[in-house]
Amino acid sequence: MARTKQQQQPESNPSLSIKSITKSSVWDIQENDVFRMWEAATKDAEVRESIHHYLDIFKSAFMIEEIKDDILLVKKSYEKRGYKVGQIKFDENLKFAWAIKKRPIMRVTDLTYENIRHISAEKLLEVIDRNFGGGWDSLSQSIQDIIVSGFDISTTTLPKDRLHKKGGMYDKKVEDGFDVLEIEKGGWVEAIFAKLKPEQEKIKMQFSGKSSEDSDEEEIDDDEDYEVEDNYSSHDEDDDEVEDPNDEDITEDNYSTMMDLGSEDPDDEAANMIDYVEE
Repeated sequence: MARTKQQQQPESNPSLSIKSITKSSVWDIQENDVFRMWEAATKDAEVRESIHHYLDIFKSAFMIEEIKDDILLVKKSYEKRGYKVGQIKFDENLKFAWAIKKRPIMRVTDLTYENIRHISAEKLLEVIDRNFGGGWDSLSQSIQDIIVSGFDISTTTLPKDRLHKKGGMYDKKVEDGFDVLEIEKGGWVEAIFAKLKPEQEKIKMQFSGKSSEDSDEEEIDDDEDYEVEDNYSSHDEDDDEVEDPNDEDITEDNYSTMMDLGSEDPDDEAANMIDYVEE
């Protein structure tokens, strides 16, 4: 397996606050950010009343364990397992000690619509490569749908000596900013190209005088427009094409139809019909 690194997706967003966090944007922060955001919100009455609501959002991206014993006794054991340990204190009667760790994305089954845009193309290809080395077709349709919702994906399978042909698809994709995963399959190599899609705004068109049902039908979601190039067993654009000797260019001399519709002027047709009736 060979992989070309092109980009690194940032994994922290200090501008987010606890009240603006979502199950998608929560993947942009790290453990220290979680403690920072909770500490900044300890004086917010709305947060205090909705602790479980906000906690559920954080739990979608983090493993959070509440420590009820002496925090100093268990802190080292959690830290050895990669957790960050800290305390959140709203007041003397409401305080928490938490051990927090970001949920790892190690397998293709860890990918979701919420986190797919918050990993790098390099990370995505690492996850795909762990899927028994089976390549793009080894992924289920549901996993493929999740991936292409956040990434432009192209694939090609070629003999080893042709994959890196100068000026071919490989060179063009790398120049265009794609990361590449190469999976050897005997004397052939499957190349999977991945590039994070740019953010697209959802365009909603609403027309006056339309009912609510009509308005719903006229909403356009650009995020759903994606295309996967499947170039298995394909060849480079400059390869020679084999022409079928039976194929001929269509010309006026060799093209015919079973019937000619509309060939006569409507007035001429009417005149012919009158002549027929008179006879």
